[in-house]
Amino acid sequence: MIDTATQIDMSEMGQRARRAAPQLARARSAQKNEALLAMADALEANADAILEANRLDLEDGRANGLSDALLDRLDLQKRLGGVARDVRVVADLPDPVGKEFDANTLPNGLRVARRRTPIGVLGVIYEARPNVTADVAALALKTGNAVILRGGKETLRSNMAMVAALRGALLAHGFPADAFQYIESTDRRYILEMLKLHQYIDMIIPRGGSALHTFCRENSTIPVITGGLGVCHLFVDASADQDAALKIIHNAKTQRPSVCNAVDTVLVHRDIAASFLPRVIEHLGKDGVTFRAEPGALAALNGGGDARVQTAGPEDFDTEWMALILGLKVVDGLDEAMEHIRQHSTQHSDGILTRDMDNANRFVEEVDSAAVFVNASTRFNDGSALGLGAEIAVSTQKLHARGPMALEELTTYKWVVIGEGHVRP
Repeated sequence: MIDTATQIDMSEMGQRARRAAPQLARARSAQKNEALLAMADALEANADAILEANRLDLEDGRANGLSDALLDRLDLQKRLGGVARDVRVVADLPDPVGKEFDANTLPNGLRVARRRTPIGVLGVIYEARPNVTADVAALALKTGNAVILRGGKETLRSNMAMVAALRGALLAHGFPADAFQYIESTDRRYILEMLKLHQYIDMIIPRGGSALHTFCRENSTIPVITGGLGVCHLFVDASADQDAALKIIHNAKTQRPSVCNAVDTVLVHRDIAASFLPRVIEHLGKDGVTFRAEPGALAALNGGGDARVQTAGPEDFDTEWMALILGLKVVDGLDEAMEHIRQHSTQHSDGILTRDMDNANRFVEEVDSAAVFVNASTRFNDGSALGLGAEIAVSTQKLHARGPMALEELTTYKWVVIGEGHVRP
């Protein structure tokens, strides 16, 4: 284990990252891709050490009472191969750096265009997700950004084992060690110090619970991209194909319940509630799902009586369950469904199940979430599932990036203006 009392000079770490950034920015795509493939190979070559570190983290997590959802996020035992494959996917993706767009020649002959460039230095703070270590390293390298990582104490061994493998591959391909730095202490004061390094770090990306996001927003002097908190909804309209709706809800809840795009609340049109809700209980209940039902849903279920169904509490519709728990509510129609979503959604992933395209179009226009779905599972709000190849986070903000933050979202642009002795009259 790393000594948590180790003293770290955060200002020096920031300076080193800032010095490394120009070398990354000028790296060619071929060099970056070769290093990415080597990083994937290194994860596999060091699998025994990484998985042993992860096993010890899991043991500590169980002993310390971590929830099943957090343990699931922490577990690399069957996922490390997939993490390495994801790094290789990043190598295959088009490099956005240097791409020009909106090119134009003005009437005076001046040529102007916007060119994609790296953001510079990223600061990523995350909890219980060791796969983020490899994901961020790969995405940052591909986009020419230096990065400083700070993971959670519950996954320190796993993270450090992965960092050792990944940095070795970077160094072997000519990249500076300071391109990829990790804060090796679990002392929380270093998070606060990191959030004040605005002269060195260009963007902060927190990945964790609401407390972490709030702390970063309230204490950072650096722009913060928040997201990854999902209180997600599906509204089952009266016209919905009920068989298809059951499959979609089942997938959105059970395929991986601990993630941010899993559905938390199902809203059901009153006209179909008495026939549809019992099917929901039966279809999902056999896979271990339990339910939190408000009075209208309980009435549609003949007052309850099923041990799997409990009365919803006052905070239940604002809860990201991250578990096999599903909120149920009966609504009078589309307007009430959208009003509920406006009040309780975190603007992450919300959808409508309907065969009425007028209702579908209204839902898409009026529900202000990062991803809006029509007759599809909320689980598709993911970089790879949406064809982006990878993501560093799912942003629920409106400035700079929204939804899955993939390669383009980790770049900015500069105006390139080319003249032939032009002066402004």
